[in-house]
Amino acid sequence: MIDVLVVDDDFYVAEVNSRYVSRVPGFRVMGRAHTAAEALMAVERGSVDLMLLDHYLPGEDGLQLVRRLRRLGHETDIIMVSAAHGAEQVSSALRNGVLQYLVKPFSFAALRAKLTSYAQMRERLDRSDSLGQGEVDEIFGTLHAPVQVEVPPKGYSAATTEHIRDVLLRAGKALSAQEVADLTGVSRSTAQRYLKHLQERGSVQLALKYGGAGRPEHHYESAHGASRTRPR
Repeated sequence: MIDVLVVDDDFYVAEVNSRYVSRVPGFRVMGRAHTAAEALMAVERGSVDLMLLDHYLPGEDGLQLVRRLRRLGHETDIIMVSAAHGAEQVSSALRNGVLQYLVKPFSFAALRAKLTSYAQMRERLDRSDSLGQGEVDEIFGTLHAPVQVEVPPKGYSAATTEHIRDVLLRAGKALSAQEVADLTGVSRSTAQRYLKHLQERGSVQLALKYGGAGRPEHHYESAHGASRTRPR
């Protein structure tokens, strides 16, 4: 089992990312941290195999934390997950031993692909003390294999699908189709169509809001970060 520390200053995003990690076989979340100092203390306590690290942290950013960890001799593997993806940040991450870089917002499928390739790399390294050039190339190829992008069915835009899914993840509560439309800039009918599509795929859950007389109103929430407060 690979123990993962999830580091993000946003408590809700950290929770969502933790749920994502917990859904991948062979991985478990051993803790969450919301500052670089908390992350460093967790690493120094031990039992952190992999850190899912955001760049924007209070006091000390993610790359500064990576450099500090290396200076202190900590060899914890790191996957950066951040909206910061400028050439300088990515280059610095590579130079300081960050294994993979995942740009926010990302889907569960994208993170699962990164974690799976990481697990395959560890497994291959554990199998032998000595590796030939072909095996080394295979390991590096596995680690940096391209993410397989899920292609939506005809009539659905991948960008719109991801945008609506991200809005629901970040909302922290169930939303109506009209609220999703207002937040994404699409029409209510388009939002309704995409929400139904996501519900059929299991990415979205339906939550009924009961009011006065008449039929209950349909609200929707992310299945991977279901809100703690449902509409009543």
